[in-house]
Amino acid sequence: MTNETPLDIAHALMQAHPSDDAARLRFYERLADAELFLLLSKEAEGENIAPEVFDLSDHSFVLVFDTEERLAEFVGKPAPYAGLSGRIVASMLAGQGIGLGVNLEVAPSSILIPPEALGWLAETLTHAPDQVEAHVQGFTPPAGLPETLITALDAKLSTAAGLAQSAYLVGTTYDNGTQSHMLGFIDAIDAAQTALAKAVSEALTFSGIEAGALDVGFFSASDPVAAQLARSGLRFDLPKAPKQDDYQRPAPGSDPDAPPILK
Repeated sequence: MTNETPLDIAHALMQAHPSDDAARLRFYERLADAELFLLLSKEAEGENIAPEVFDLSDHSFVLVFDTEERLAEFVGKPAPYAGLSGRIVASMLAGQGIGLGVNLEVAPSSILIPPEALGWLAETLTHAPDQVEAHVQGFTPPAGLPETLITALDAKLSTAAGLAQSAYLVGTTYDNGTQSHMLGFIDAIDAAQTALAKAVSEALTFSGIEAGALDVGFFSASDPVAAQLARSGLRFDLPKAPKQDDYQRPAPGSDPDAPPILK
C-alpha cells in the first residue's frame, strides 16, 4: 500500500472541512509545491512534451500523480511521463481550457481540478511581493501571527535547500511609525532572493493572510542586524544544499523560467 503523501493529508483536511477556505488553500499550496508525474502520450522530445489528454466530465484533462508508483498503478504498463512541479504544470495549462486529474483512482487524494480553478492557481502563483523602502528602528519577538502562517512558512522554507543559511521571524517598528513583521534571511544566495521573497508571499496567500502582512529582508551573517534578529526572532533553519554528487541532469520543465513546450 502506498504511504500517505502530503497531498493526501491536505486533500483529506479539505474534504473534512468543505467550508474552510484555509484548508482549501493549503491543498492548492501542496499541489503547487509537489513534484508531479505527468502522463505523456509519447516520450518527451527535448523540451517538447505531449501530455495524454482525456475527455472527462465536461472538460478535457491531463493526468498527474504525486508518486511514480501511483502513475504505474493507474496505467498498468510502462508509459512515458515527465516529472514537473505543480506550479509548472499549472502555468503550462493555464488558458488552454484543460483541467487536471490528480491521482485518479489510485489514491485517497483523487480529484478533478477544472480549468477555471487551475487558471486561478496559475494566476495566484505569479503574484510577486511589492518592494518598499523603509528603515527599521527596532526588532521585537513576533506576536499575534496565526499558527497557520508559521506552519506555512516552515513548509515553504523546508523546500528551499541551500538558498540561505537561516531565517528569523521578528516584529518590526519602522522609522515612519508603522509596525509589522519581517522574515529576515541570513546569507541568502543573491540569485535566490527573488524566489525566496515570492515563497514568503505564497505562504501568506495560501494561509489566507492579506498581502503585505509580512516583510522580507536579506542580511549577511556578519551584519550586526543578524545578531539583533537572532536575539528577538523565531529561527527557521533551511536545509543544506545537496552534495554535488547528488545533482542530476535537469529534467524538462525543472526550470520555472523555462517550462516545457506543449505539443
